Amino acid sequence: MNNNQHLSMLDSTRAFLASTQKMLIDGAWVQSTSGATLDVINPADGELLARVPSADETDVDRAVLAARRAFDDSAWSRMKPTDRERLLLRVADLIEANARELAEIESLDNGKPVTVAQGLDVSMAAQCFRYMAGWATKIEGSTLDASIPYSPSNAFFGYTRKEAVGVVGAIIPWNFPLLMASWKLAPALATGCTVVLKPAEDTPLSALRLAMLIEEAGIEKGVVNVVTGLGRTAGAALARHPGIDKIAFTGSTPTGKAIGRAALDNMTRMSLELGGKSPVIVLPDVDIDKAAEGVANAIFFNSGQVCTAGSRVYVHDKVFDRVMERVAAIAQSLPMGPGLDASTQIGPLVSARQMDRVLGYIKAGRDEGARAIAGGARKEGAGFFVKPTVLVDTDHSMKVVREEIFGPVLVAMPFNDIDNVVAKANDTPYGLGASIWSNDLSAIHKLVPRIKAGTVWVNCHSLLDNAMPFGGFKQSGFGRELGRAVIDMYTESKSVLINYA
Repeated sequence: MNNNQHLSMLDSTRAFLASTQKMLIDGAWVQSTSGATLDVINPADGELLARVPSADETDVDRAVLAARRAFDDSAWSRMKPTDRERLLLRVADLIEANARELAEIESLDNGKPVTVAQGLDVSMAAQCFRYMAGWATKIEGSTLDASIPYSPSNAFFGYTRKEAVGVVGAIIPWNFPLLMASWKLAPALATGCTVVLKPAEDTPLSALRLAMLIEEAGIEKGVVNVVTGLGRTAGAALARHPGIDKIAFTGSTPTGKAIGRAALDNMTRMSLELGGKSPVIVLPDVDIDKAAEGVANAIFFNSGQVCTAGSRVYVHDKVFDRVMERVAAIAQSLPMGPGLDASTQIGPLVSARQMDRVLGYIKAGRDEGARAIAGGARKEGAGFFVKPTVLVDTDHSMKVVREEIFGPVLVAMPFNDIDNVVAKANDTPYGLGASIWSNDLSAIHKLVPRIKAGTVWVNCHSLLDNAMPFGGFKQSGFGRELGRAVIDMYTESKSVLINYA
């Protein structure tokens, strides 16, 4: 952490990082059964940030059993909805009260600018808990007058009720660790479920700090458990555990498929929010500067480590050169540095592994004929930095156009026919997000239903609201986060028929 010593940091952040990190199982902070640990690396300088327990199958089993006891035997699942609401509101308040510390932990662990971590990740995490707290008192079924054709009596009363699915195994990625933990925990807790949370091995720290706040809020032991460890050990053990009633996963499509196969053996309910290769379509009537800023933000925000990153841009050939010239200039102007530096707009990638992966894609693109008009290389010095990169002279046969890169790499292509650009936008196994940039309302309304994606933004990109469902088409997963729709992901519907004759 030497490169960050001169940067401003709260004493509480330093104290948290200096403490011995443990994981939370059944209300106790414990080491792994084996004693094994994982190194947590600061991506801004490549140095050791902390060590966390490396859980194995035994630890996961302990956590699942604790969550099962809390669901079956404690008061949690039978608690009044208003009491669950009150506790979740308390969590939201505590997140806001500790916002700067959480943002600094997130910045150091993930690499993102601390201003982004506080203004977006922490703020949205608090809002998520507050929004989902409101749903605790609004989960409802329906009534109906039943008609049973083969019964002489018509004295039947039918109704449906929503019941908590049970024990949830939540596995989250490393790009928005605190926010993704909140997206899983808040709706699960609002419905009365208990949870075993497995944060990404690269970024486990904010989940542990959040668990401390959940304890402080007064949520009873065993309701929330956090196990840290490798995906191939702790994550795999959680996905295949027979004591899990529902798996909630956010991450790559290949990993999501593996988790889905493991869960299916136990008929475990699941929701999967997976990868994307989101198209950005720029029509010819746009304001050049606004469109270019939007395109740049769509791909370079969070160093491109966003599942909905606008990584493919299709610009009408009437404005292609001017838009891309401006995007390239923006890419070259973005200050790069450690997240705790207030001037930083582009932080490092999360790990050396991810940096090498992104650089490998850039090389593959160049080998296939793409040309970089910005970036295209690693930033010299310590840390896992890749310069914001814009590739032109690309086409749909190229690896960089077809595969998810998950880094600050934009591929750009001109178009002059709307049917052709729709076909190209949909020519992908993914369908998570897309955006359209235009002032032509008629063109926009005609385009929106033709784009196969879970979210279509217009004149913005990757903006989220807790009330709007979020999820993907095709291999971008199934199920939805956020909004009313997420409540269905954590509940079962039960039909009740009463003969009162």
